[in-house]
Amino acid sequence: MRGRRRLCSLSELASPGSERFEFEAQPHSNGFCVVRRGERVFGYLNRCPHTGGPLDWVPGQFLNAEEDLIQCSLHGALFRIEDGYCLSGPCAGASLTPVTLEQDGNDVYLKET
Repeated sequence: MRGRRRLCSLSELASPGSERFEFEAQPHSNGFCVVRRGERVFGYLNRCPHTGGPLDWVPGQFLNAEEDLIQCSLHGALFRIEDGYCLSGPCAGASLTPVTLEQDGNDVYLKET
């Protein structure tokens, strides 16, 4: 295990809100998203299970207009923030791939393996 990497402070993320981060070992990938809801954060690969393309409309923007679901920019699939489960769209029933985040006080970390 490699440990963990600090991403940001909780106060740097809007609630609800989202941000895109890159993997240090894969700087040219689509990275991953961190979504904040209240005092909790959730992380997923920035990859739609339907097409494999990135989810964000513009870098870091992953939420729908109501800011209550993650929305795929390519075809509008909607995913629950809490578990990445697809509620509607061509990949309904599939799920986003989670990344492991840790919160330590006000800091958000990516747990790297």
